[in-house]
Amino acid sequence: MLRARLVAALVIAVGLAGCADKGSSTEPAADRTLVLAGYSATRDVFDRAIIPAFEADYRARTGKTLRVRSSYLASGAQSRAVVSGFEADVVALALEPDVARIEKAGLILHDVRKGERRGVFTTSIVALAVRPGNPKRIEGWADLAEPGLDVLMPNPKTSGGAMWNVSALYGAALAGGAGVSKGDDKAAAGLLRAVLRNVAIMDKGARESLITFEKGVGDVAVTYESEVFAGRMAGRTYDLVIPSSTIVVEAMAAVVDGYVDRHGVRAEAEAFVNYLYSRDAQRALARYGFRSEDAEVMAEYAASFPKVEGPFRIDALGGWGKVVPTLFGKEGVFPRTWELVYVEE
Repeated sequence: MLRARLVAALVIAVGLAGCADKGSSTEPAADRTLVLAGYSATRDVFDRAIIPAFEADYRARTGKTLRVRSSYLASGAQSRAVVSGFEADVVALALEPDVARIEKAGLILHDVRKGERRGVFTTSIVALAVRPGNPKRIEGWADLAEPGLDVLMPNPKTSGGAMWNVSALYGAALAGGAGVSKGDDKAAAGLLRAVLRNVAIMDKGARESLITFEKGVGDVAVTYESEVFAGRMAGRTYDLVIPSSTIVVEAMAAVVDGYVDRHGVRAEAEAFVNYLYSRDAQRALARYGFRSEDAEVMAEYAASFPKVEGPFRIDALGGWGKVVPTLFGKEGVFPRTWELVYVEE
């Protein structure tokens, strides 16, 4: 059953060729197997910290062996893979519309947003990665529109990170935190257009975009703060710039009802999602550069996270129900603006 599920994933999306298999031919068979579909930025913290800790916790509590197999793609691509037949038991995705797509397909049947955390297991912020010493003297969104600058950001068609990036820039502009008039839709769209003129490469996901930056391409990468942490942990040398106004990224986790019941692992899947909210998991997330909604954990790691002057949430823009059609729909601000930039080229 597991082999068939992983083969299906590979057929659906080439990106799932990176599906992690921490086991080996000499490892004893597990009593249970769980499949996690995560967005690319969570790979390190899940595979190196959370999954091993959860497997150990499960073994200590039950006396049985549970193995978690993990797959990572850009959030939108991962969501579409699950809808298309990749039988993941749990999803951890970068934004709510990707979870909603799975709900609409009838695969998530419970209320993911119920409870104090609303399904959000961790947060980050949209930030800027710049070259060591910040030679271009980039301080915020307005600087990304400077002529001659090479900007990297992923593609909103495939990447949840890219949708957060565009929402951060546009929302900061509307809030008066990006060098244009506050509350002026045209000015915000104008800033977006000016920045898009400078975009050198649009990769499929946030992780891929930063890898391109690490190869020496571009002057600045619009990315998750957590991705800059991950790069630094891997020995990469670049600096972090946090715009004065930026969006709080809310990542969501959910059990995929349509698959867990088929596989008989509902209890294990629910335990995994619940574990993500535990202090141990929240501390692991903080060590890997993700911001916790747990006040005690954030207090412990306060020195690691610069204060954001003007943070805002997607609700400030009307929520994803408004943002998706307004910014990313067929006649939305982003596709219309990108088309204008393309014509200019």
